[in-house]
Parts: sequence; C-alpha cells; structure tokens
Amino acid sequence: MLRYLWIAIAVLGLDQWSKAEAVRYLSPGPVHVTGFLNLVLVYNRGAAFGFLSNASGWQNAFFIAVAVAIIAGIVAFLVRRGPRDRLMVVALMLVLGGAAGNLADRMRLGEVVDFIDFHIGSWHWYTFNLADSAITVGAVLLAIDAWISRRAPASDKR
Repeated sequence: MLRYLWIAIAVLGLDQWSKAEAVRYLSPGPVHVTGFLNLVLVYNRGAAFGFLSNASGWQNAFFIAVAVAIIAGIVAFLVRRGPRDRLMVVALMLVLGGAAGNLADRMRLGEVVDFIDFHIGSWHWYTFNLADSAITVGAVLLAIDAWISRRAPASDKR
C-alpha cells in the first residue's frame, strides 16, 4: 500500500495548492477560460451537487465525520487486503486523496473551496475542484475494476 500512497499525497497537495491559488486570484465573478469552462470561486458548505449546502450548519460536522470514516475505511481495507489489485489500489488512493483534500477544507474553513465551472450555453454543471475530480475518477475506476473482476473466469478472480 505504501508504494501507492504517493498518489493520495499528490492529489491532496495539488488540490490544496489549486484551491489556495483560486482563493488568491479569483475575484467574485467568473473568469471565462473557454466557451465551456469558467473559473469561479465558490465556497460550498454542502457536499456533491450542493447537497445540504443550505442546512443550518450541522452539515460540516457530519461531512467531516463521513470523510474521516471513508479515509479510515480505505486505509483499513488496504492494510488488511494488501495491494493485490493495482487498479483497485490506484482508484482507492484517488478517493483517499480527494477525501483528504475536501476534509482539510472543512476542518480549516468550515466549507469546501470549489472553482471549476463547466457549462454548455447557459446550463452549468455544479462547480467542483480537483479533489472532487479525483474522487470521481477513483469511483469510475472502482466500477471498471468491479466489472473486470466480475467478468473474469473463476480461476482468474482476485
């Protein structure tokens, strides 16, 4: 597992650096990068897709607890199981690094810094950050790994 830990550390470092740069350089209002991408500084008190962002404040402690549980679960799973499946370990390290990045924001700021805004015309996807991207890519890789494992002959299953 330690051989792959650099992935989670790199995700955490790049996420925190990019968020610091967003806070430093982005003013209120979008910076148009392309016809489908803006950079805009948003502070999200909720979770993915703005879930619970308008709650009364209790959600920060809840999301901190969820992130800590996810991180602890990933670490426990990898320590117990070992790095037998490279794709799964890489996917879990991406999720681990992303969860740690958003956890750091929640603990330090009480909310998460988001700044990437994809859009098609006037339809905008939810604003997100590099940690969210790593979590999403990790989840997709986990789904691919599960699909590959399910399709493998019984003698090849891990």
